[in-house]
Amino acid sequence: MAESKLKALSMEFSVDIIGLVKDLKAKHESIIANQIGRSGTSIGANIHEAQYAQGKRDFISKLEIALKEAGETGYWLELLYRTGYIDENTYHLLSSKCRSLRAMLVASCKTAKENM
Repeated sequence: MAESKLKALSMEFSVDIIGLVKDLKAKHESIIANQIGRSGTSIGANIHEAQYAQGKRDFISKLEIALKEAGETGYWLELLYRTGYIDENTYHLLSSKCRSLRAMLVASCKTAKENM
């Protein structure tokens, strides 16, 4: 059940990130748009890929990559907020989802390592 929540939230977050990238590119901001587009959608891609892992170690590795990407995405969100490219509401909404993903990924990695 927790895994399906993680996959659902990561898909929702990816959709949000793609919308953000479109908005940023409309404002002619492409450098950070490209960065956050890659890191933000990579979270869900790695979670999805973990589902088809070649064993526990590979599964954990994919989740840890997703966790790193979530950390990077959090950085880009803060930078976009501090530079005025996104408003406070957008920042808080996306940051909250990103923090939730990180918390779920930390818990999933911990559980998977304990079950090795």
